[in-house]
Amino acid sequence: MSRVTLSTAMSLDGFVTDPQDDAATSRIVFDEGKATGAVVTGRPTGDVAGYRDGDGDGDGDGDDHDGVPIFVPTHRAPADSPLRLVHYVTDGIEACVARAKEAAGDRDVLLHGAATAQAALRAGVLDVIEIQLRPVLLGRGRLLFDQLPPDHIELDLVRALEAPGVLHLRYEVRRR
Repeated sequence: MSRVTLSTAMSLDGFVTDPQDDAATSRIVFDEGKATGAVVTGRPTGDVAGYRDGDGDGDGDGDDHDGVPIFVPTHRAPADSPLRLVHYVTDGIEACVARAKEAAGDRDVLLHGAATAQAALRAGVLDVIEIQLRPVLLGRGRLLFDQLPPDHIELDLVRALEAPGVLHLRYEVRRR
């Protein structure tokens, strides 16, 4: 059964770093990202990152994730899109994640974007939070968890890996 994993870089004071920032990544974390069966990304994150268009030709072919489909929860899908692997889903985060899981089969789904992560947490469809914690204090920007309801969400630390300039933390989201 596939699981949904948020993977993001974050400053020590809780701000999400620039999506194009070259993260120091341990080989284990890099290989896990490449083993993804589908990606869910927020539209702002996808637009800035070019929908992981690894070869830069503008077709959103997902080369950074070995050509897997990318699902984007949005209120309005574009009328026309040249991005052959990007699928816009207009009926909510639960439907978006369900489509991504179906496409991923038995592989995991990778999730990007602060607002998308918050929506997935609120909906109960996020299983794992993978943080690449950077030793920097940004002082401003987009907080990763600033729009969550006051409900208490429990996490279990299941892995901590050190790499040069970054600490990789993995938490599993406890289900009530």
